[in-house]
Amino acid sequence: MIERYSREEIKNIWELNQKFRYYLDVEIAVCKAYNKLGQIPDEALNHIIKTADFSTERIDEIEKITRHDVIAFLTNVNENVGCEYSRYIHMGLTSSDVIDTAFALQIRDASNIILKDMENLLETIKKMALKHKNTVCIGRSHGMGAEVITFGFKLLNWYDMFERAKKRIERSLSDILVGQMSGPVGTYSNISADVEQIACKELNLKPARISTQVISRDRHSDFINALGILASIIEDAAVEIRHLQRFEVGEVEEGFKEGQKGSSAMPHKKNPISSENLTGLARLVRSYAAPAMEDITLWHERDISHSSVERVIFPDSTILIDYMLNRFNDVLQNLVIKEENMIKNAQRYGGIIYSQNALLSLTKRMTREEAYKIVQKEAFEAFNNGADFKEGISKYLNEDEIKECFNQEKYLRNIDNIFKRFDF
Repeated sequence: MIERYSREEIKNIWELNQKFRYYLDVEIAVCKAYNKLGQIPDEALNHIIKTADFSTERIDEIEKITRHDVIAFLTNVNENVGCEYSRYIHMGLTSSDVIDTAFALQIRDASNIILKDMENLLETIKKMALKHKNTVCIGRSHGMGAEVITFGFKLLNWYDMFERAKKRIERSLSDILVGQMSGPVGTYSNISADVEQIACKELNLKPARISTQVISRDRHSDFINALGILASIIEDAAVEIRHLQRFEVGEVEEGFKEGQKGSSAMPHKKNPISSENLTGLARLVRSYAAPAMEDITLWHERDISHSSVERVIFPDSTILIDYMLNRFNDVLQNLVIKEENMIKNAQRYGGIIYSQNALLSLTKRMTREEAYKIVQKEAFEAFNNGADFKEGISKYLNEDEIKECFNQEKYLRNIDNIFKRFDF
């Protein structure tokens, strides 16, 4: 099978005409399988391949009468094939054989686009992480200054999360990319399992080990959940950018194009609009996880309560994720890194983020509790009253100890070793 789509066309995979095109791919693959098994003559197969086609308009006309989309599709295809050879189409199949197998093809083609997007994003993050491996900035916990890190270290964590997200999607695809041609309730009552094996190979899918007329929806739920986690990872990085662009932080800034305006009332504004957009879209993608899990529960061997849900959540989530990955990649490629502000923030209040070093130095001559009280007092005096922490702590430590305490290289000495854990 040839993948038809580029990234820009991911939405086309889910359009009605293309869905029926996938249906036809499945039907022809089954005919080819029957032909290999000697049950459809070469002449008939060649005629079917040459003439089998459909019109969405004609299918719609027929469906108004049949109230069944697959029957309407088959009726229209048989109209185009004509003659006695049309009897070989859909032989021994049930509707879900076609629907679920074609669904796997749609998911595969959409996922290939998404995985390519992820490769591009990972490459962008990798380049940025290497470039800023030694760009000193402040690490934060609870939104408050903690200790120094590097901006490359921060990016490396994003790389790690996105790499896991990619593997998570690939793992879910190994379960979801299966086909079925097993007939009503999945017992191969009027079709051979050999047909399924050959047809699935033609479609580059694995045969489902068992299907109960439908392919079990735990597979599909796992995939949607993987997309939801990916959306949350994008949001995590986007929220970090939003925080770092805040007026009082100013360490990074989304690219601002010539002529762009941030506010109708306040000309000074530069807003992280793309990151905010990504935050909102992540909420939407995550919301599809719940109905996907509810789709696992079907009556007996099948019902169609999942069908209406999937017609919404799969096109929406894959299209949104494709958009989000590309928009976030664009944000990173145009991100303004304000290294001077990073250094400035790391040195605020006389370097109170070096308090742990001061604490450890003082414990060489007093108890930890006594040392903690002294360091905390000087840190709070700097934070609350504008004093200089380094100057304050100098009352308790000598010149060499002070130099060692405020040595940022001590905090960053393992950055290279952390980077070596990645295959860059």
